[in-house]
Amino acid sequence: MNILVRNLQKLRINTVGSTCSNALLQHSPSPQVDIARPTSFFVKLPAEQLWKGVTSVSNAGMKRGRGRGAAKKKGRDLNRGQVIGVGKINMVWPGLNAPVARGRELVKREELPEDKEREANLIKLRDSMGFRRMGRLSPIDRGWSGNKMPGRSIGAPDPIGDQTFEGFDTRVLELKTVFIMKGNVGRKRRLSVMAVTGNGNGIAGFSVAKAIDTKTAMRKVKNRAGQKLIHVDICNGHTVFHDIFCQFGATKIFIKRKPEGYGLVCQRAIKTICQVIGIKDLYAKIEGSRNLQHIVKAFFIGLLKQKTHQQLAEEKGLHVVEFRKDQGNFPTVVASPTKCRTENEIPSNEILDFTQYGLDGKIVLKKKKYPPFYVGTYGHNKYLKKQENVRGHFETIIDMKVHHGEIRSFLTDKHPECKPYVRPKKQAEE
Repeated sequence: MNILVRNLQKLRINTVGSTCSNALLQHSPSPQVDIARPTSFFVKLPAEQLWKGVTSVSNAGMKRGRGRGAAKKKGRDLNRGQVIGVGKINMVWPGLNAPVARGRELVKREELPEDKEREANLIKLRDSMGFRRMGRLSPIDRGWSGNKMPGRSIGAPDPIGDQTFEGFDTRVLELKTVFIMKGNVGRKRRLSVMAVTGNGNGIAGFSVAKAIDTKTAMRKVKNRAGQKLIHVDICNGHTVFHDIFCQFGATKIFIKRKPEGYGLVCQRAIKTICQVIGIKDLYAKIEGSRNLQHIVKAFFIGLLKQKTHQQLAEEKGLHVVEFRKDQGNFPTVVASPTKCRTENEIPSNEILDFTQYGLDGKIVLKKKKYPPFYVGTYGHNKYLKKQENVRGHFETIIDMKVHHGEIRSFLTDKHPECKPYVRPKKQAEE
């Protein structure tokens, strides 16, 4: 009501004639009152918040799981890399890149001559606003599959005081989106990253971190991995000391020791871990669950379970002997115990197989390998049968008589009785 009174006091009542009297005021038409609000939320808020208020979902709706696809339906930003009033053509736009009036004269829209310095400044401006696309990654920096993060390097962990992580390299193993349901916010989205870091000389560590954006998650995960370092023994600088069986949950891994030059024949996450640690030759077979986090944890458990040759010799009280093909399978004593047991001191039920002892009594499931068709009696004979020409054909009979002088089978050389019966002529019978 106060607003109405103030506005009525400021109104000017225009009537016909130069004088204004009570009689004229009584017979004049009723004045029109327009109530106008000087500002509104359409003027105060930017366009992004206005559109968000129209298209977004309320908190109550988010609690019920609504608006999940709102982010996917968001259109492309057509103004990305652009500045309002600045374009390719050098134009004067009143109210955008030029004032509306200069003194008492109104500024008119007009085209200006070309300016090379202006074009160079526009290119720099668009590049700084993220208009240029990112270049293609080199094959060395590329991850497991294309430009995705798993398998890519994110550098060494950040230094802690005077301690720096020189020579360390961090590799991303897993990057996924996780959700959690909150009572006041609804579905809360975060990024979960798993990474491993190492110096390539037997020191490595892994960790899992979560954050709202990718950059924060990467920084957290590499710094946490740098705080959880462990030492792994490497045999001769290229492989493990013995075959290992390790398990975490439903994931089982059989690790085999391989000679130098064999390479890394294993799952890609295990291969990345071996490269970070410094293991060059290894074979690993996974059985059961393929959960990536379980694979990483099981593999690190297996590396910590391995024992050096000297430890194995002390535990068993026997010599550790190595047979190598490149040395003609000549036995080489690798480690000797302090006190060696005699044959009478070894019980009959003790495991003496080195591979089975390293695998904790487990045996790797090996499928039966059938010989190829050209090896063995049955397969080769079957192949010859298929390759043999049909003996009932006239051309085949003529060819056999020309080359062999008789109709024969592929078994005739081995079994002479395998010849077709030839009926003797009448003259020979008489």
